[in-house]
Amino acid sequence: MKIGILYSRIRQDEKLLLNELRDRDHEIEKIDVRKHQFGLDGTTANVEELDLVVDRCLSTSRSLYATRFIDHYDVPVVNSPETADVCADKVKNSLALDDAGVPTPDTKVTFTVDAAMEAIESFGYPCVLKPVVGSWGRLMAKIDSESAAEAILEHKKVLGHYEHKVFYVQEFVDKPGRDIRVVATDGEPVAAMTRTSDHWLTNAAKGGDTDAFELDDTARDLVEKASDAVGGGLLGVDLMEVGGEESGEYTVHEINHTVEFKALNGCVDTDVPATVVDWLERKAQTPEAPQ
Repeated sequence: MKIGILYSRIRQDEKLLLNELRDRDHEIEKIDVRKHQFGLDGTTANVEELDLVVDRCLSTSRSLYATRFIDHYDVPVVNSPETADVCADKVKNSLALDDAGVPTPDTKVTFTVDAAMEAIESFGYPCVLKPVVGSWGRLMAKIDSESAAEAILEHKKVLGHYEHKVFYVQEFVDKPGRDIRVVATDGEPVAAMTRTSDHWLTNAAKGGDTDAFELDDTARDLVEKASDAVGGGLLGVDLMEVGGEESGEYTVHEINHTVEFKALNGCVDTDVPATVVDWLERKAQTPEAPQ
């Protein structure tokens, strides 16, 4: 099997995948998207003989455009550009989950400061303001008061990028000091972990403590439905327990399309990169293009 890896920086996650692929004697074509041109009739990257391309771009914009071009060349790519497009945008993410009947936090989107203030007041305090595109908990704000809301909205108003003029306001979910990250392949959970912190942001990237988590049937069902809602693939599905620990009640607040798994691999018995490569092998052997 000849596998292409789209990347702009090799992190520990990519090293884990590359090592597993090499251990199985697969050929690897590393494609640094910073160094290549992607045209309507072809690319300077060597993709013609690849069985499958895996998108591991750190940059969202590079991920979205590079996968679109790879798909244009009729080369199978995971995740698909359609899945990437939905997962990269929190608004599209929320809409897809709601359309599929997957429980997700109540969300309102506005396009002016005044309308955003009205949305915030309708939720009450605290509530959460998020950028429509972003990861690792960056630029997310828990809003505890009217004065805080006014200051944050005014700050976003003067930022240059148009995405800052899209105000994504969400209810604050009173989770039990942790959330749950599930890595899944086409809706089948590979492994899951909790991310726990005294801070309201529990991301591992923000220093949250990680521990293995055993999914119950309800959580497994939600992971499958959430994956289907965005088109499937190698995904990180994030859940919160809305009724307290072991309540069996969850909400899905986000799906990640270039999911990091080094923290997960370090706290579970499952060999995460090996399981992911098992799935990639099956994808490469399937005549239809991956989802």
